[in-house]
Amino acid sequence: MKYTHTAIKCIEDESKALLELIPNIDDNFDKAVDIILQCKGKLIVTGVGKSGHIGAKIAATLSSTGTPSFFINPLDAFHGDLGVIQAEDVVLALSNSGQTDELLRFLPYLIEHKIPVIGMSGNPESLLAKYATAHLNSRVSREACPLGLAPTSSTTAALALGDALACALMVARNFKATDFAQFHPGGSLGRRLLTRAKDVMRSDDLPVVDPQTKLGEAVIHVSNGRLGLCVPVVDGKVVGLVTDGDIRRAMESSQDRFFQLTVADIMTKTPKMVSPEMKITDIEQVLHQNKIHCVLVVDEEKHLLGVVDSFPALCCRISQIYISYKTVIRSTSPNDRFGIKRLVEQMQGLISVCSAQSRARSPSNLSSPCIFPHIRQELRAMCSAALRGRKR
Repeated sequence: MKYTHTAIKCIEDESKALLELIPNIDDNFDKAVDIILQCKGKLIVTGVGKSGHIGAKIAATLSSTGTPSFFINPLDAFHGDLGVIQAEDVVLALSNSGQTDELLRFLPYLIEHKIPVIGMSGNPESLLAKYATAHLNSRVSREACPLGLAPTSSTTAALALGDALACALMVARNFKATDFAQFHPGGSLGRRLLTRAKDVMRSDDLPVVDPQTKLGEAVIHVSNGRLGLCVPVVDGKVVGLVTDGDIRRAMESSQDRFFQLTVADIMTKTPKMVSPEMKITDIEQVLHQNKIHCVLVVDEEKHLLGVVDSFPALCCRISQIYISYKTVIRSTSPNDRFGIKRLVEQMQGLISVCSAQSRARSPSNLSSPCIFPHIRQELRAMCSAALRGRKR
């Protein structure tokens, strides 16, 4: 028996439920956003049952996007947790019916202490809607559940409305990707968004030459520098760039005259230069768009500070792949011991490739390659633990 028809219908029903929300977005939504923006304390999200689960996710999204918030169960509030709610806080209460008894018993305390309440329910005539400072209507025409009973479309609608609230607050606060990274410093996204050129650039033993240096000597500088380039400098300022590719092309075109040529004859006079504060994510784009493998890091007066090649960007990619592999390994079937080993071997292969590149690039001055021993060690431990668990 196939169930694709049921799955498609469920998704269609929930999609329709989301579209039904649009006419319900009114002045109450703006009022809710203003209440939260004016809040000097925390946004406390509350709900019971499935609404509680949705509320917890909304609280997590708000917290990670610049709105201090957390979830509290109304039942816990009645048993001592009311103390966490202060006069400067705002409460976001979720209930599909708007008539949930446990939630309604919570309201008198909030009203008595003049704590603003933003209600979110599918019933604009409910008691929650009546007593809320602002009410967000999450009404849906029907649940996607075949029986029309289990919270499906209604929870999807509430979740989407919570996301809409978070997005509106992000716009109001001019919340940026770097702000998001501050709340996710341990994740791969945070690391990539926070890493800057000065954090990964090579700054020691740079292959610096005079523009009048003969190409025969420049070849030695390129080779010893292990960056595939040399940088012509006059009075400490960058005036161009010569890559190993430039040298090869000069050998092919000049042949007998090659050793009479100078760096100035073949250098690129407008190399790509970046500031030490430029983010590694932006540098990745520069490298990709211009099809180059490195950029020069300079100050405002074009004094050479360092070189960033494609390797740090590669390290960021490997970190992301590693996180994905960890997730896959942990979710692999308990009986698939071969599958676990295969995944670990694949990841080890990727690390080996990057390690070879790091040795070729002389990574002693780069901070990123140090992730490889850590990843190898953790992978071995993860594989051993997983396989021991399978044996049991």
